[in-house]
Amino acid sequence: MPVLPGAEPYRHDGGETGVLLCHGFTGSPQSLRPWAEYLAERGLTVSLPLLPGHGTRWEDMQLTGWPDWYAEVDRELRVLRERCARVFVAGLSMGGALALRLAARHGDAVSGVIVVNPAAALHGLAARALPVVRHLLPSTKGIASDIARVGSTELGYDRVPLRAADSLRAFLRRVDGELPEVTQPLLLLHSTQDHVVPPSDSARILSRVSSTDVTEILLEQSYHAATLDHDADRIFEESHAFIGRLAPSVGKEGTAVGG
Repeated sequence: MPVLPGAEPYRHDGGETGVLLCHGFTGSPQSLRPWAEYLAERGLTVSLPLLPGHGTRWEDMQLTGWPDWYAEVDRELRVLRERCARVFVAGLSMGGALALRLAARHGDAVSGVIVVNPAAALHGLAARALPVVRHLLPSTKGIASDIARVGSTELGYDRVPLRAADSLRAFLRRVDGELPEVTQPLLLLHSTQDHVVPPSDSARILSRVSSTDVTEILLEQSYHAATLDHDADRIFEESHAFIGRLAPSVGKEGTAVGG
């Protein structure tokens, strides 16, 4: 199945500091492409993979689950580690959960974590019913394009495949148990109004990680897909400053490579 125009993975070979960006559930690299390009223009090496089952049609996602999505970002992290002195992991929504698990499992191989509206759990009766409902219904309405900015849209599925959603539920439960293993510096940015992931998810993550270097930033003008919303520039600038503080060579690389 061909990849939807705009949903293609993105890679840029830059300096010795690398960033792995992870997109969200039923979304695509399009939601993080402006962020990836911002970091690439400043001399960083960037990887933004397309997760299996995403970026084509929602039916394809029914054939995948969290082990497939995690294996893809784990592989990309290992590739970055081979060519970069430092690697940071970042993500939006489910991508934030993927980034946190990479940090928990790879330890010192990850220099820092940046998450935007990270998911910590699926909530409500519907989520608890998924193990049964997924056998009765193939999909439900989509969650893409929760954006306050008029004219900005997210390239994502208009349906949520319930078999995949049940896998996400199991994955988030697993990540929740691993959060105490996250010790790296953490930058967490979350919207005060989010119609997909409640602010309580960010609070849960902050309460469970073992990181001592933690920065929390509220995004007051954006909804869930904040990387495409009014606060996008702030996300990009804060993440670059965070990386630059922990990897001082970034500023020099940006000057040399970005011209």
